[in-house]
Amino acid sequence: MTSSTPGTDEERTRVSRRKLFGLAGAGVALAGTGAAVGFGIDKVNGGNPAQAAVNTVDFHGEHQAGITTATQQNLHFAALDVTTRDREKLVKLLRTWTDAARRMTTGQEVVPGGAVGGSAVAPPGDTGEALDLPAASLTLTIGFGPSLFDGRFGLAGKRPAALIDLPVFPKDKLDPARSGGDLCIQACANDPQVAVHAVRNLVRLGFGVTEVRWSQLGFGRSSSTSRSQVTPRNLFGFKDGTNNVKSEDTEILRDQVWATAEDGQPWMAGGSFLVARRIRMHIETWDREPLSGQEQIIGRTKGTGSPLGQTAEFDPVDLQVGGEGGVPLVAEDAHVRLASHETLKGAKILRRGYNFVDGSDGVGHLEAGLFFLAFNRDTRKQFVPMQQALSSKDAMMEYVQHNGSAHFAVPPGVREGGYWGDGLF
Repeated sequence: MTSSTPGTDEERTRVSRRKLFGLAGAGVALAGTGAAVGFGIDKVNGGNPAQAAVNTVDFHGEHQAGITTATQQNLHFAALDVTTRDREKLVKLLRTWTDAARRMTTGQEVVPGGAVGGSAVAPPGDTGEALDLPAASLTLTIGFGPSLFDGRFGLAGKRPAALIDLPVFPKDKLDPARSGGDLCIQACANDPQVAVHAVRNLVRLGFGVTEVRWSQLGFGRSSSTSRSQVTPRNLFGFKDGTNNVKSEDTEILRDQVWATAEDGQPWMAGGSFLVARRIRMHIETWDREPLSGQEQIIGRTKGTGSPLGQTAEFDPVDLQVGGEGGVPLVAEDAHVRLASHETLKGAKILRRGYNFVDGSDGVGHLEAGLFFLAFNRDTRKQFVPMQQALSSKDAMMEYVQHNGSAHFAVPPGVREGGYWGDGLF
């Protein structure tokens, strides 16, 4: 769990689930995510809505939260398989999940008094590990995998053309146990226990309808989705995602991230396509590479993050600037060159990656890397060309290996009274 020091925003805005339900017991009506909930939160925060907003992210909207939302510090991502062939059971679960997500993203329990109330001879309605914790800017985002659009639920005709089965790229070594899935849940929060609690409880609610196929914990965001955030560093020690699409780039988001009805499936209007890739980083080998070699491989300086030949992080990458003997300072196989929109005919993606360390690989090395998450409007035209170029030419491929892969259609945001994916079903 994250800690805070007296006087910080987190300390001043801490609103526990237990306090919220104490207010409810005193006569404050807490229904859904309406005005009554806002009233209760504001009272705990001295009547200051701005302070309450620090810890919460709106669940409803045109787009799902957790895409352009300022990237939180922690991730729990889960891919699930649907185990029933009953369409109505799946729809009922999506409704149940949505109601639970509405509550958890405002710092409440899954159901009122779920952890400690109810019958003593029945399982609690909430697992309880997030009691006394604030909402921690929790966002929950759902996606539908290609396999959901088979013959089980009558959805084959609604599969978006862009929801392809991702190809196996050069040098991939994909583990089926870390790939695919009918559904995905992305939980991001500034407290790891809040994110884990959210996924755990959605998985619990899905018993008999869904089961976990694989999951991934992440820490230390490796991208920024707002200009208000500083650029973080990945486990190679370099600033990561300097040129990422930001929430302030409304025109780029419209062109490169948000799907439209004209793209072929009206139910996806306002949604996006999510690519998840688990990337093992051979950090022990990387750590023996000289600094100059590391910078040549990336195409940026390690300290400031500036492109080679420039002085500041956000200076434009100049792919033409020459060095000694006319050789480009940004090498032909440098990561930033191959991933740049100039090289990719203008294609961009919005990244939300996280670092991970999952113990040992069994042969004396850390099982560490980057859990890459990216949103784009059409994976066929954006992510796939980028990854084909990186997989076949990027000098960094000597130090990384992609061992998990999945692709999901992320439906648009949920309206008041609606549920995740209601336009599809």
